[in-house]
Amino acid sequence: MNENIFYFFYNLAHQNIFFDGLIVFFAFYFPYIVVVLAGIFLLAHHEVFKAKKPFQFFLQKKNEILKAFFSGGSAWILARVFKFLFSLSRPAEAISSVEPLIIKTDHAFPSGHATFFMALAVSIFFFHRKAGYIFIFFALTIGVARIAAGVHFPVDILGGFVLGAVVAYFIKNV
Repeated sequence: MNENIFYFFYNLAHQNIFFDGLIVFFAFYFPYIVVVLAGIFLLAHHEVFKAKKPFQFFLQKKNEILKAFFSGGSAWILARVFKFLFSLSRPAEAISSVEPLIIKTDHAFPSGHATFFMALAVSIFFFHRKAGYIFIFFALTIGVARIAAGVHFPVDILGGFVLGAVVAYFIKNV
């Protein structure tokens, strides 16, 4: 089933240059945009930029901002530990016919991208439901793009999503 779902998304790649570019954009470049958007949202939502004393205002709202990015960072570090422990191959290593659009050489499970962005999204969701749904959609988009790019199997992405959500949940309660 993991390979069937993988091929469903991977077969979208290598069809034309424009669509391959879109997949690479959402798998590789879009994550940077999402980090910037999350930072801007968390700062702008509390009107830190408009405050007369922005640093003091930031200190009052720092808990929410720090938890969101601490969740993502902690989840990503934990994903690196799990990658070392599980040492599962990427699709190009496991299936000889797979030609990934992005070259990655480390282990695949769990996806660091899926872990980080789901932790960030779920953390934002805990503080701001509507914005959280948008960031969860962004995380899902990044995950699907990484499957289509031939960098991850669906189980890598799903494992990352679960790990990210669990880390965000525990950090929320700290």
